[in-house]
Amino acid sequence: MKILSLDSSGNVASVAVLDDRSLIAEYTINHKKTHSQTLLPMLDEIVRMTELDLGTIDAIAVAAGPGSFTGLRIGSATAKGLGLALKKPLIGVPTVAAMACNLWNTPGLICPIMDARRNQVYTGIYRFTDGKLETVEDQMAVGIGELITNLNGRKEPVTFLGDGVPVFENQIRETMQVPFSFAPQHQNRQRAGSVAWLGMQYYMEGKTETAAEHRPDYLRVSQAERERAAREKKKAGEDPSVLTCPGDAV
Repeated sequence: MKILSLDSSGNVASVAVLDDRSLIAEYTINHKKTHSQTLLPMLDEIVRMTELDLGTIDAIAVAAGPGSFTGLRIGSATAKGLGLALKKPLIGVPTVAAMACNLWNTPGLICPIMDARRNQVYTGIYRFTDGKLETVEDQMAVGIGELITNLNGRKEPVTFLGDGVPVFENQIRETMQVPFSFAPQHQNRQRAGSVAWLGMQYYMEGKTETAAEHRPDYLRVSQAERERAAREKKKAGEDPSVLTCPGDAV
């Protein structure tokens, strides 16, 4: 089995190819260029360097969200285009679940946090049991204070990772009441290799979709949708500041 994977859900752009025996290639960039400039050139370079015949892959795994709206759209569009062209199934992999796989078999709870702005994070709570990822709480958008209260109530050690760590590190240090640690630099951001590894587990469980069926999982409404809702509420004579869903980091 061979899986091609993409992750452009945050600042990191990452492409990987993984088979049953090894991670054949992984190309990850965490720099200033936009994903529209990096993702396909990175894939082209992997294909060239590994002499990969894209027709031999079994499926395309993509970080399906949450994350940056723009990044998710680019990753989704790229995966859908490849899936249609190659006639291969897609595997939508939850972004934060894949991030948790960076820390395979780490004891205690694993808590990826992505900065969602407005003092909120995209997160989930995970642990490894007998080498398999277990979802303690599924991915969600939540206030950092609420998340810390949740974790303290579980009374287990926690390992944090993600781009939300530098944003909320001081608050975490000041308010966590259980043992905690932060993942090191080489494990604390999105990696397409982890998307591929978890995607392979999903593939074996039959969790695939067609390219036409695939949709990103944004979790929250976009800035544009939020502004449109505010305008509609204003026209209806309602308070435009009262929205049913918080905003998103674009």
